[in-house]
Amino acid sequence: MAREGTIRVGISGWTYAPWRGVFYPADLPHKRELAFAAEHFRSIEINGTFYGLQRPESFARWDEETPEGFVFAIKGSRYITHMLKLKGADTPLANFMASGPLRLGSKLGPILWQFPERMTFNAERFESFLSLLPRNTEEALALARKHDERVDGRAWLEADSKRPMRHAVEIRHQSFCTGEFIELLRRYNVALVCADTPEWPLLMDLTADFVYCRLHGSEQLYSSGYDEAALDLWAQRARTWAQGGEASDATRVLPPTRPRAGGRDVYIYFDNDAKVHAPFNAASLSDRLGID
Repeated sequence: MAREGTIRVGISGWTYAPWRGVFYPADLPHKRELAFAAEHFRSIEINGTFYGLQRPESFARWDEETPEGFVFAIKGSRYITHMLKLKGADTPLANFMASGPLRLGSKLGPILWQFPERMTFNAERFESFLSLLPRNTEEALALARKHDERVDGRAWLEADSKRPMRHAVEIRHQSFCTGEFIELLRRYNVALVCADTPEWPLLMDLTADFVYCRLHGSEQLYSSGYDEAALDLWAQRARTWAQGGEASDATRVLPPTRPRAGGRDVYIYFDNDAKVHAPFNAASLSDRLGID
């Protein structure tokens, strides 16, 4: 029997006050929220890494609070994507890698690089950035050792083993809807995020050996939920991707790829958190896919 990829469905972040007493039990201590969420989902995006450099102790705590087999996706630093806009990213990327992601060990999943709405496609700049991204934990460790004084005394410079590392990019400008960009991602095996929103391009071009989706709410950004029909459609897409195929209704820049014999791992995160839809939509999609 041909191998299929693993499907992981989860949520983007876990610390939201409106979830308390709705998704989280009213009497649940705040410090137990990650552990509670990790009992329900196989993966969660870490948002805090987007806003600032974390400490190795935080990654160690997240590891301890989640079960074996759990995987985190990590949002890359906005200092690199939004402030530097990928210019001179060498040292900031080293600082990011030294801040503790490697302390997650086997729970380190894809790293998400989210770009601002006004950032347009610049082939030279993007290729320069993609060429810096470590493809495995040994490369990440070598890069982390090049950190500067910002993480002196708080760097994590160990890797438990050599593991592949995955990267995904989320674009928010129409200028990226070009074959040159898709081919560039394929060259570096970086996934193009399939981002479901009412405002940004929804592309399903497959560019890596895995698929990464972020469901922000297709009618109202961060707020609208997904009904039964929509969840059925996303379940169908996820199964097809895991089997190595292309979604039949995919909007693409380039023609569909050939079926991938080994299948593709699929990561789907619900980011429609404003009205507490995310955890319940994620649970409903997990049920459809037979994920415990």
